[in-house]
Amino acid sequence: MAAADPAAAASFRRAVGPYPLRLPLPRAPPPGRLRVSSTVVALHKRNPKRLKYAAERQFKRGDAGMLRVKVEPSGEDFWKLDPVIDLINRGAVGVIPTDTVYSIVCDLSNNESIERLRRVKGIGDSKPLSILCRSLRDIDTYTTGFPRGTNQGQPNIFRAVKRVIPGPYTFILPATKQFPKQCIRHGSSTRYAKRRQVGVRIPDDPICQAILQNLDEPLICTSVKYLSEDEWILDPVIIADLYEPLGLDFIVDGGPRIADPSTVVDMTGTDPTIIRQGKGPKLDWMVAEDEEEEAQSKFAFKAA
Repeated sequence: MAAADPAAAASFRRAVGPYPLRLPLPRAPPPGRLRVSSTVVALHKRNPKRLKYAAERQFKRGDAGMLRVKVEPSGEDFWKLDPVIDLINRGAVGVIPTDTVYSIVCDLSNNESIERLRRVKGIGDSKPLSILCRSLRDIDTYTTGFPRGTNQGQPNIFRAVKRVIPGPYTFILPATKQFPKQCIRHGSSTRYAKRRQVGVRIPDDPICQAILQNLDEPLICTSVKYLSEDEWILDPVIIADLYEPLGLDFIVDGGPRIADPSTVVDMTGTDPTIIRQGKGPKLDWMVAEDEEEEAQSKFAFKAA
């Protein structure tokens, strides 16, 4: 091996210096990133209940377009609903069958999905939305519930309602603070002007029940109608053709439905009052809206 040149070695030492070689220190992040980090820390300090509604799950439909799932009305192939459950949990907006007509649904706790549902249906913020519930426990969570009766003679409406649900009824009840504000009905008439109300349903449909029982919360819902007519669409094929271009994410095809919507019963007054007669029959503990108005007129006349 050739001997090292003393002059070249001395030149190398002068270039490197007497200290060991050091790696450059990482550069400090720009001020903008520091501000973002401090915001993230602030979010972690917020109330978890408020954070649940602030941190939206924004769903984006893929290139494949709308998901279509055909299920037997008897519910013998419920395993096909797994991707639908996943889409709902991710914030998707879609259509499912009920025991009356088809409904557009989305996750109750996802504000962004609720706004998308309104855009797909073409309705404004003043239009009330209902909820599809899994059980009476859901109804007690998001509303004040049904009257249990008193010793002063008030009837036990809760016991009567238990006999007809699941079934084709929508019950209007006062909403609690747990229910999203943008879904609460503020009545336009004097009768409902200061009340916060919501319609609740427990459908008697095996497909709908299978979806609800696999979710952690009820579903926001509104019935599916033609865009320019006040008429329900009963054929899922027509629904898909009309609503897919509007941004619908999925549809569960459970076969054609019947032409009757649910019977709507107002539970916020003195008596349970039918404000829309539908598939559910009028029961002896319900009164029709015109009957209640007639009774109120007679009472006012006697009082005068």
